[in-house]
Amino acid sequence: QVQLVESGGGLAQPGGSLRLSCTASGLSLRNNVMNWVRQAPGKGLEWISSISSSGLSISYADSVKGRFTISKDVERNTLYLQMDNLKPEDTAVYYCALTRAGHNRGQGTQVTVSS
Repeated sequence: QVQLVESGGGLAQPGGSLRLSCTASGLSLRNNVMNWVRQAPGKGLEWISSISSSGLSISYADSVKGRFTISKDVERNTLYLQMDNLKPEDTAVYYCALTRAGHNRGQGTQVTVSS
């Protein structure tokens, strides 16, 4: 049974940074494409980043390109999202997921960007 558990969210000031983690069980990050998606208040799910099984192919949504960095540690079976230069519009619940549509996502971690 696949289980994804996100952590690391919290309150950050505009321009600040946070690092999110997603610990996976029931699957290996060596063999799966992994995604980060988010849901802002009152809005639908938004895909923001993907990393291939090899880790060699990475993609970002335009809204986060140049500010967010996806990575993974296959030994720890953990996915990361380094978020820098945060903006108030980054406020959302962040999920790791097996697909860009958010399938098999975890319970999420809240990120709030506010002064």
